[in-house]
Amino acid sequence: MNTKNKLPILCPSCENELRVTQLSCEKCQTGVSGSFALPLLLKLPQDELDFVLQFFMTSGSLKQMAQQMNISYPTVRNKLDDIIERLQKLKNE
Repeated sequence: MNTKNKLPILCPSCENELRVTQLSCEKCQTGVSGSFALPLLLKLPQDELDFVLQFFMTSGSLKQMAQQMNISYPTVRNKLDDIIERLQKLKNE
């Protein structure tokens, strides 16, 4: 998958979770300041985020994903289970 620079989620200095503090509109230059939590999915590592995107793009067909990724269905299923577990932990933090 084509991956662009992912929004950093951890401080490069102390590894604490980063928060979004400013958003801006490139068209009119309007800015919004505050302290906003990152969306849950953005907290996933890039490879897991790519997997979730592929899951959506295949309409949730693990069989189709296994064929596209050239790996076994159980491997795809285990990867999905790992991501679900990670998301549950992140949600409970």
